[in-house]
Amino acid sequence: MLLTVHVKPRAKKESLEWLDEDTLKISVCAVAEKGKANTAVIKVLAQELKIAPSRLTLVRGATAKIKQIEIE
Repeated sequence: MLLTVHVKPRAKKESLEWLDEDTLKISVCAVAEKGKANTAVIKVLAQELKIAPSRLTLVRGATAKIKQIEIE
């Protein structure tokens, strides 16, 4: 299953909002450099879905604000 994620780095607090059944808006405190924000997005999403972070894979958008994440 693929999820589309709109990411807002450097937010004051981490939050997650479902826009529809396969699109999310995630705000993370991490900065968008050297993959720190991507790691934070995977962590927040794994907590929301109650699965291990290793089951999530960043498929597209490593340097973009809109990303696609595959759930194993």
